Amino acid sequence: MSVALLAIDLMVIAWLVIIQYGMSSWADNYNGGNPPSAPKEALRGMWLLAAGALVTGGGLLALGWRVPGLVQVVVLGVGAGLLAYFAARG
Repeated sequence: MSVALLAIDLMVIAWLVIIQYGMSSWADNYNGGNPPSAPKEALRGMWLLAAGALVTGGGLLALGWRVPGLVQVVVLGVGAGLLAYFAARG
């Protein structure tokens, strides 16, 4: 169970970092003076991952599944921290 959830978590984090933040940051270079949207996308992804860590990790911990719950909280928490860093760097 932990391995399957870890694979899904890593795909979601990669999608948020590469597609959402990466493409927004690339597009910001060509938007002709409009305000940059990449920090907003990174912040949105951070909240999505933080909520996912609380819901899935907390739910698994409440069910008594300690290892999968901790893996969810740690992996999604690190992903949220990474996107928060990108949002602050702006």
